[in-house]
Amino acid sequence: MGFARACSVALVGVEGVVVEVQADLEPGVAAFTLVGLPDKSLVESRDRVRAAVVNSGAEWPQKKLTVGLSPASVPKGGSGFDLAVAMAVLGAAERIDPKAIADLVLIGELGLDGRVRPVRGVLPAVLAAAEAGYRQVVVPEQTAGEASLVPGVSVLGVRSLRQLIAVLTDEPVPEEEAVAEGSPDPMLAGLMVPGAGVGTGLAMTPVEGPDLADVAGQRAARKALEVAAAGGHHLLLHGPPGAGKTMLAERLSGVLPPLTRRESLEVTAVHSVAGILPPGEPLVRTPPYCAPHHSATMQSLVGGGTGLPRPGAVSLAHRGVLFLDFSNCASGVRITRLGLPEGHLAPINRSHQLSLSRGLGWESGGAKPSGSWGSEGSGIDAGGRGADVHDPVAGRLSRRGGGLIPQIVRGLGLTEDVRLLPGGPSAVAGS
Repeated sequence: MGFARACSVALVGVEGVVVEVQADLEPGVAAFTLVGLPDKSLVESRDRVRAAVVNSGAEWPQKKLTVGLSPASVPKGGSGFDLAVAMAVLGAAERIDPKAIADLVLIGELGLDGRVRPVRGVLPAVLAAAEAGYRQVVVPEQTAGEASLVPGVSVLGVRSLRQLIAVLTDEPVPEEEAVAEGSPDPMLAGLMVPGAGVGTGLAMTPVEGPDLADVAGQRAARKALEVAAAGGHHLLLHGPPGAGKTMLAERLSGVLPPLTRRESLEVTAVHSVAGILPPGEPLVRTPPYCAPHHSATMQSLVGGGTGLPRPGAVSLAHRGVLFLDFSNCASGVRITRLGLPEGHLAPINRSHQLSLSRGLGWESGGAKPSGSWGSEGSGIDAGGRGADVHDPVAGRLSRRGGGLIPQIVRGLGLTEDVRLLPGGPSAVAGS
């Protein structure tokens, strides 16, 4: 009879819940039972863990094995529990000292050859472990930089299960073959999710991105951008196609102040869960810019999905800029109406939820059928009040915007063309 426990973290949206992984060995017919509300990918960890342990040179216990995940009421999914399950089994089999792993938080997927593969959401998982009082975390080597962003936590990055066993048993640590420089690293496949970010319009703002100083004309619009960036206000621009609404919106992120350390951790956590965190860049330091297509559905804006839900465009624009085509994106209007007053968004998907949507809302409206909006400022004034009810533009804003319009601090009409100064970047078509 043997018993051991280790810890891992279950992600619920962009928040983590510490899960205790318990392994119990009893005399009887050899079997492996996994309980604690696991999903399909977690149930399959039984075969991955068994093969990884055997191929790492350790002996698999030929007894009745039961692995429990507590609290049992929290849904658990993904392959990030593999490392914790393997170490709990080895502790119960007395291959390693159970006391050495009792206070360890282990996150990582195991390959059949024993290699430790990276998974999504390491940063929010380590944040949850730190808040729960844990100070030692073991993660895949590729995500050690992301985990080390959390202060007060000792992070150990490992390449394989063999290395971790050697560290815990004070044995010589074996060297694992590294990927040759310039060769593709198959281990990074767990970090980048196919299709993540596609359709949300997410664009990471580089250090030297589009500059507002390159735009000539539209003094009022440029002034409005500066006011919105300084005060954290939402902004509505309307004007004919080609007036420069999109061009101006793309430059708003460059006017915003740099993210603080706490804000950077929040944004990085959301992008880590979404699987769009660039390898080698564990910390997002600039405000994100997200411009979903005008036909984007409510699901792509809010986020969700079966299993581990993915953040939508609203959450990906957290602490940054969310640019919506107001005239066409009716779903975006409804979502923004929910998120702007409270500063957060929590759509429910079965037993999961996503949150975080605090940022600058930017809406643009196109021209009416005649191709002209009329005088500057028609439809909205600085206080967000409606204009002449006979104005077709105001009527459309009223029908689509409803309760959103009073939440826009500044409405501005664009009637002149925006152009770039000589030597600036190429122009971006207006919405």
